[in-house]
Amino acid sequence: MRAERPKPPRGRQREAGRNDERLLRAARQVFADFGWDAPVSLIARRAGIGMGSLYRRYGSKEDLVRRIQLVAMARLTEVAEEAGARVDPWEAFVEFMRRALRPDNDGGMLSIVGGRLAATPEIDAAAERLRVAVDALVQRAQAAGALREDVGAGDVMLSLDHLNARLPAPTERVEQLHRRYVDLLLDGLRAPAARPLSGPAPSWTELKSMWHAGPTEDDDAG
Repeated sequence: MRAERPKPPRGRQREAGRNDERLLRAARQVFADFGWDAPVSLIARRAGIGMGSLYRRYGSKEDLVRRIQLVAMARLTEVAEEAGARVDPWEAFVEFMRRALRPDNDGGMLSIVGGRLAATPEIDAAAERLRVAVDALVQRAQAAGALREDVGAGDVMLSLDHLNARLPAPTERVEQLHRRYVDLLLDGLRAPAARPLSGPAPSWTELKSMWHAGPTEDDDAG
């Protein structure tokens, strides 16, 4: 028996999806430009969406930010898995780094909103899927002798965080500079190493503690 194809989204569903995409992109840029304290009303205005529509989709700023975290982790996982399909291990790793560091990549939102809210089981599960995908790229490149042995997946993710943080709106010059610094980063990651790195690589547990804040008052109340 042939499986039924999923039905395409109807008009309202398509519109909700488009609104969601605009909201998430607007939120990324607003938080990058004005920081965590930026009002939700500014995000709605940047996205061209009314406050009523925003609150129907997300009941609070925290709900919106948690959604941003989930989208960012899912996008980075997808990029890592697609890059891993390349035959050459180093080229697979390079493809992941270049795509993850593109100014228009939604995965960069994790650098902006990470560490603001307590983790949820859903976010923890998304982080674990991301860890598995990035670990596979790192281990494969190291087994091929292309990636230095003293680098861990935590190093890779923190490097992405630093380069993605407060990224200005994409322009031709911004993208040119971004490619330049990605090249510098990749040269530092490639084997053989010129000299050993200081201290051990960050563990994934350390990384998660940086992404997720402790319980908030709202969480304690629940």
